[in-house]
Amino acid sequence: MASAAQGSLPRYVVQRLLLMIPMIWVVVTVVFLLLRVAPGDPVSASVGGRLSEEELDRRREALGIDRPLWQQYLEYLGDVARFRFGESLSDNRPITSIIIDNGGATLTLTLGAFLVALVIGIPLGLVAGRRRDSAADVGIRLFGITSYAVPVFVTGLVLVLLAGGTGWPTYDIASPITKFQVEPVTHILLVDALIAGDMGAVGDVLQHHVLPCLTLGLLLCGVFIRLVRVNLLMTMKGDYVEAARARGIPERYVVRRHAFRNALVPLITVLGLQVALTLAGAILTERTFNWPGLGTQLVDYLNARDYPAVQGLVTFFAVIVVVTSLIVDIVNALVDPRVRY
Repeated sequence: MASAAQGSLPRYVVQRLLLMIPMIWVVVTVVFLLLRVAPGDPVSASVGGRLSEEELDRRREALGIDRPLWQQYLEYLGDVARFRFGESLSDNRPITSIIIDNGGATLTLTLGAFLVALVIGIPLGLVAGRRRDSAADVGIRLFGITSYAVPVFVTGLVLVLLAGGTGWPTYDIASPITKFQVEPVTHILLVDALIAGDMGAVGDVLQHHVLPCLTLGLLLCGVFIRLVRVNLLMTMKGDYVEAARARGIPERYVVRRHAFRNALVPLITVLGLQVALTLAGAILTERTFNWPGLGTQLVDYLNARDYPAVQGLVTFFAVIVVVTSLIVDIVNALVDPRVRY
């Protein structure tokens, strides 16, 4: 009975929720301290030289950075708990508004990249695992290492050069006329185009998604190829696989129905671990293709030395990574009950 209680799903979910709180606290604390150790203050760094000293003092007072550090920290924690991430100094926009307006572009880019990685990485990993040490295995492993090692912006520039002479769109999330015609309802352009029933706009948005999603997806392909290959080789040595072979089941069914399914279980965990890598790659991908997402906004605010905006966006990214890790752990517990113990 004690073992069953210990391995129950509700108990595991509660434990993961409780662990998420200190994880978020540590992350937001590190972000807060790192930006506070930078020389100078955010107001002077962002708008210094363009305003009088009196106006600078008024802005420091409004932001609260003239107060003791511990008071700023407590106020910062309270704002994060209420999902308030501050306000930009350079354009006076609330960070929450920036997340709503630009988050949809980053969301579709990351989801598209994961789709590309799954569609390309899983089949190639399966082929490499089935044909170990063959020419196909060596070629696939070389492709996986290269796709992971090459900087994402280099891959993007190569794809832009290859597509430049074909007329394929290589710039922005959609053509200007599409962005003008589609009314923002969800702030996810592809979804808004579907809601409007404008299939021409849907096609235009999908075309603009191909190169950025392929660029970021190739970064993840190497991880998926290696993971599927290694786990397939391990599961092929399992007793249940040998038993299936002994029953006379054809090899292709043994691989597909027995070994391959179990080899995919660790992939669920890795999907959560790759969220941070995907967000980091999304920043470079967005800059390469002038993608109007949160990564582009973050780089712009870094260049403007807008520390409050940088703090808010980095904190939001960190919370997303922690929450995604929680979701993946719960899904993993549903698929594989052993992780609950």
